[in-house]
Amino acid sequence: MTAVHAETPQDMATPQAPRKPGMRRRSFLGSAAASGSLVVGFHVPLPACAQGQGAAPEINAWVVVQPDERVIVRIARSEMGQGTLTGLAQMVAEELECDWARVTTEYPTPGQNLARNRVWGNFSTGGSRGIRESQDYVRKGGAAARMMLVQAAAQGWGVPAAECRASAGVITHPGSNRRITYGQVAAAAAKLPVPTEVPLKDPKDWKLVGKRLARLDTVEKTNGSLVYGADLNMPGLLNAAIKDCPVFGGKVRSFNAAAVAGRPGVKKVVKVGDTAVAVVADTWWRAKTALDALPIDWDLGPNAGVQQAQITATLKAGLDAKQAVVGNAKGDAKAVISKAARKVEAVYAYPFQNHATIEPMNATARWTPERCEVWTPTQNGEAALAATAAAAGLPPAKCDVIKLPLGGGFGRRGAVHDWVTQAVLIARELPGTPVKLLWSREEDMQHGRYHPITQCKLTAGLDDKGEITGLHMRISGQSILAGVFPQMVREGRDPVVFQGLNEGGGEAMIGYSFPSLLIDHAMRNPHVPPGFWRGVNLNQNAIYLECFIDEIAHDTKQDPLALRRKLMANHPKHLAVLNAAAERAGWGRPAPDVGGQKVFRGLAQTHGFGSYVAACAEVSVSREGALKIHRIVAATDCGVAVNPQQIEAQVEGSFAYGLSAALYGSCTVRDGRIEQTNFHQYPVMRLAQMPKVETIIMPSGGFFGGVGEPTIAVAAPAVLNAVFAATGVRIRRLPLAGQSLKRA
Repeated sequence: MTAVHAETPQDMATPQAPRKPGMRRRSFLGSAAASGSLVVGFHVPLPACAQGQGAAPEINAWVVVQPDERVIVRIARSEMGQGTLTGLAQMVAEELECDWARVTTEYPTPGQNLARNRVWGNFSTGGSRGIRESQDYVRKGGAAARMMLVQAAAQGWGVPAAECRASAGVITHPGSNRRITYGQVAAAAAKLPVPTEVPLKDPKDWKLVGKRLARLDTVEKTNGSLVYGADLNMPGLLNAAIKDCPVFGGKVRSFNAAAVAGRPGVKKVVKVGDTAVAVVADTWWRAKTALDALPIDWDLGPNAGVQQAQITATLKAGLDAKQAVVGNAKGDAKAVISKAARKVEAVYAYPFQNHATIEPMNATARWTPERCEVWTPTQNGEAALAATAAAAGLPPAKCDVIKLPLGGGFGRRGAVHDWVTQAVLIARELPGTPVKLLWSREEDMQHGRYHPITQCKLTAGLDDKGEITGLHMRISGQSILAGVFPQMVREGRDPVVFQGLNEGGGEAMIGYSFPSLLIDHAMRNPHVPPGFWRGVNLNQNAIYLECFIDEIAHDTKQDPLALRRKLMANHPKHLAVLNAAAERAGWGRPAPDVGGQKVFRGLAQTHGFGSYVAACAEVSVSREGALKIHRIVAATDCGVAVNPQQIEAQVEGSFAYGLSAALYGSCTVRDGRIEQTNFHQYPVMRLAQMPKVETIIMPSGGFFGGVGEPTIAVAAPAVLNAVFAATGVRIRRLPLAGQSLKRA
């Protein structure tokens, strides 16, 4: 392990930078000896492409102990409401044995990371990986810092380090009754070599990990002092509003800037790339209203005539196409099914969906011929830096991105940074002037990176006893990787398509064993750009499989739980969470009536992002077909539960997001463009609609799974299966809105 001490980059002294918690811009890496602070670096495995020739072992994440006893944990991952910031700090503090009340956090910038050969490693926060892919080296960083602090105290006292103890930021020597604080020995500890062997605590000895600690960012969020990108202000700031071509694939033909040049506050009208026009003004509202009045002539391009029905038909044709790429197979399922005594078959469909973050896309950029800086909420600082450099026409070393708290991410602010590109291109037209680009809600709704649209045809072969002999799942539809990272599609196969349906791998495994199985994908990519949407393809795959399992249970007159248990005999962790949810909900016993309405239950389970999850939903449906979701019991095995309170909040939030999508979430295409423009056409659940959520946290240990996304996937199928139990109506197309739920 290696300690790194280096001079602070000049850009970190920018006087206008915000100083709110979690995004400080003061000096980062000054001399430890001069400041009296301890700065500890520690190893993290990085891919070979991130290593230079003869580079020292890679270092990621920093721990700083200051003379006033504050502990600053530097974290590369982004905080967007999911609690990663607190969870990572919690694990550092666990090994550091510091006083949790004195812990704060701080982001390094991707520019600094680049300048230091990516010592902080991966800045990406997606796929529920914020904690599970950082936990090892973050804990080792805390442990290494503790060892050095103890060693410094021991040397000062002239005693063996093994005789000393550390707790709550205080080091003691029981034999002599001496004590000293971390802050008092920080400068001395900083001069010591970093230990090469860093043992971690046995989980049974954890004091902080596994505890319901309050989040570190709650106070600033509740008192309004936390600065989001939409709030950011600085001297000389101008504001920009933008319109991109309403049809994907179109471009700007012309516009009449003179028509709005004389409006109050308007500074400039700017063409942004080939496809967009922006107005820059002293306030955003003046920019937006001028933009609304600006005459723009669009070349709508080749997709202007595309209608939703055409996309639907294209996907439907893929269900029976001869060519498809295999994701999971066992035996010859097609042959087995063809010889089956009888078959069960169903076709399901899942729509385009928008991320609909409460904070629209935004970025503030300041460009000069020598340097470009961007302030933006992002899930991936390094991707934002790459977009900044490309748009700025400058090498990445002359650019930087200051990460701001996110008003919602859900995947939209991760892989694609189109708004950052736009902000920089606009700022290039006003050198030296900071310009804040804020998308309108309409722009955000109609220019997203949408949840992929798919259909799925499921066919099961049954023998004369009603036992499943084979299952074929044919998925037809969009590939996210083809639209975002096409280089990752090999021989026509997008592995992300098969989330939750894989045979093994530990990331997203199917929880059933079938005598024969075929899961394949016919790729059909419409012109609407796809993106990673919270839960990704696990969402629709869980609906397809879990609802179809229920269909088979009904067809063969089996209890849905009993059938699942039979198919899950070789999948004990999947089965454990399913059993826990079912038993807590009272499966097998009638649910109590609510307001004179009969209540019915539905089940679903899946494995995704390294965690095992299951849900049991309780619903009622009135005679008129009005749905009420009363209660959902959810069980989660994420291996290690770092902070149970945060897990509960994430599960509850997952159901709010997942049920909103199931009830209302659908984006449709008319004349090549997205029809929905705002929340009146793309609603979300109201508070009164939210069911009671009971969360069962049952960590089995031995692994770290994700929490932010997997539970979303069981929200819809559990409710859909309960709706069928209540009405006999099988919903195979989302969203539920607009479909009749009157009893069949």
